[in-house]
Amino acid sequence: MPLSPVQPHQTKVGWIGTGVMGLPMCRHILAKGYLVTVFNRTKEKALPLVEKGARWADSPMEVAKGSDVVFTMVGFPEDVRQVYFGPSGILKGVRAGMILVDMTTTPPSLAQEIHKAAAELGAYALDAPVSGGDVGAREARLSIMVGGDRDAFEVVRPLLEAMGKSIVYQGGPGAGQHTKLTNQIVIAGTMIGVCEALLYAYKAGLDLATVLESIRGGAAQCWTLDNLAPRILKGNFDPGFFVDHFVKDMGIALEEARRMKLSLPGLSLVHQLYVALQAQGHGQKGTHALILALEHLSAIRRDQ
Repeated sequence: MPLSPVQPHQTKVGWIGTGVMGLPMCRHILAKGYLVTVFNRTKEKALPLVEKGARWADSPMEVAKGSDVVFTMVGFPEDVRQVYFGPSGILKGVRAGMILVDMTTTPPSLAQEIHKAAAELGAYALDAPVSGGDVGAREARLSIMVGGDRDAFEVVRPLLEAMGKSIVYQGGPGAGQHTKLTNQIVIAGTMIGVCEALLYAYKAGLDLATVLESIRGGAAQCWTLDNLAPRILKGNFDPGFFVDHFVKDMGIALEEARRMKLSLPGLSLVHQLYVALQAQGHGQKGTHALILALEHLSAIRRDQ
């Protein structure tokens, strides 16, 4: 079925998942003038969008029935499966020509399953996970990695551009998810490097803010140093991205690596440190809370 271009004030966009990331991402779509319908398991979290003009729906199925394009940004693979395949799921309301875009990080195999199910109904599916955290979501500076139907990608590109600065088509179904897992492997290594560096500087008796002033402009420069290290220094571990979600992402990457007979010892180590962080009760903190687990290993209390 031919695809129609998206147009503000005409295209009906459904949005499912209004958490730390989903809420500001959907807000950008709404601000562009698209006709938005929202659903979230906790209705109160979607009210800021309803107050701005979005329509509330009582189920993912209802969202799909009233939309031309549906975005999902939920927490875990089981949530994605329920939202798409559940008794009141999106696929129960799909019609031919619709485009479904899952922006949650999930196994590539699940993205392929959604793509197949959508195709059987004459619809199109994209996997489009993102990187950039809460800051990137609020400022519409996300990196968006897309897999699935190329024609569908070109149609929804204006919607993606409302949320991100780097929008790259990676290939067929699941390619976006594989790219996001690649991204998460880099982040895992970077995060432990930043946290260990700050602990080293602290034990050496250096002023951490002054240290950051130097190393952020050199070869160590990275997003984590710029955006998360200052939060660590302030003891602010509010989530831009939850520890629980990062553990999930690393677990998916490790499972994919096992499937490919690929050894990733660095990722395995960081994954175990984050599992320890969860065990210490910090699963709902931001990923930069990794420093708390490392402090525990060396009996460091920076608040003293």
